[in-house]
Amino acid sequence: MRFDDEEPDDAPESAPEGGKEEKSKGAPFSPVAQSLFKSRTILLFGEINQKIAESTVAQLLAMAAESDDPIRLVINSQGGHVESGDSIHDVLQFIRPRVLVLGTGWVASAGAHIFLGAAKENRYCLPNTRFLIHQPMGGTGGQATDIAIEAREIVKMRKRLNSIIARETGQPLEKIEQDTDRNFWMSAEEAKDYGIVTHIISKADDLK
Repeated sequence: MRFDDEEPDDAPESAPEGGKEEKSKGAPFSPVAQSLFKSRTILLFGEINQKIAESTVAQLLAMAAESDDPIRLVINSQGGHVESGDSIHDVLQFIRPRVLVLGTGWVASAGAHIFLGAAKENRYCLPNTRFLIHQPMGGTGGQATDIAIEAREIVKMRKRLNSIIARETGQPLEKIEQDTDRNFWMSAEEAKDYGIVTHIISKADDLK
């Protein structure tokens, strides 16, 4: 299932997965990728899908196995597949190292779900970052029984995701349910007031 990714007319296209060649699955090979891995930095740009989830989780697990030093995850995403986002969200909480998430550009939908996988004190963003939360959508057609099953699953998923947002932001569940009924956009300052972001920074030295 997907989040309802209704993009504005001027929405940027998904960023390509540039700078990465793979010697083997999940193993960064290019000089840029090697430098990022050495600095324990992961870039999560573009649509959230199975390929992105596999790459991100592989890097998180590899870095966690190497040491307990902090990991930095930079997110610029319009959202995407819910379960792919779930995978990254859960692994952020599963591994031992501290993960500092840094939002830039836009952190929308499934991207915001991943962002909330970090501990509250570890959530950072740059000043012009925009955030979006909303409800998931399904895309199943076919027999009426299948459509009914899909509808029930979407309701369950929406309740689960709203509960996570409420828990991670400190907002009342009733407010989350109301806000996510439609696209709910926030500036960096608004996201900080909402409880999504803790630190708005403009210098690399502030990410600590």
